[in-house]
Amino acid sequence: MANSKSTAKTVTVEGTSIQADIAEGKALFDIWKKKESSAKAAFTNDTKAEGFDTRLGNLLLKLQKASSMNGGRISREILATHNLHKIDKRRRSEALWFVKNQSEATAFIETSKKGFTSLTALQAAMRKAAKADKPQTTEGETQTETTEGETSNVGQSQPPKEKVSHKAMVNTIVKQAHFHGLDLEEIIEDLMIVLENREKHNAKAAA
Repeated sequence: MANSKSTAKTVTVEGTSIQADIAEGKALFDIWKKKESSAKAAFTNDTKAEGFDTRLGNLLLKLQKASSMNGGRISREILATHNLHKIDKRRRSEALWFVKNQSEATAFIETSKKGFTSLTALQAAMRKAAKADKPQTTEGETQTETTEGETSNVGQSQPPKEKVSHKAMVNTIVKQAHFHGLDLEEIIEDLMIVLENREKHNAKAAA
């Protein structure tokens, strides 16, 4: 009988614990819904004509155009002069991207059923949609298009090189930047410019 009582007591404790965990999960989900709702509202305000990201992007675009002699790269000194150097670098890059692609981005936002909570999510969704819309090569066709500076491998019998992982590429860039004493943030800015130019090229090619 003693064992029976002990077992019953354990079941009761476990049942209470499960119910408490379920209640905690529900409470966390309710908090998450409020956070998402707040983030969506902030995103909507930030991307309005007088919103934070629009104003930030417009100022950065103005500074970038003024830095045309420097390849469109805004120097750290200019950022500091305009009190922008302490704003998160990714936020600056995303705001600049948004202003440059505002008409397409706004149209994409309007077609979204769920909405967005950040420019990061918007960029990811637009790139995914653009990739899905890109025509795929069918069997028997060969990809012959090359970008400037690249050499076509069509007709060559060389075996394909082993692909480099995303992590390995990032580590290589970081190590090389450190080895050569280069500013990693400026490299990131240049990569953003390359990405923007490639997206514009793809958009023109698809038109």
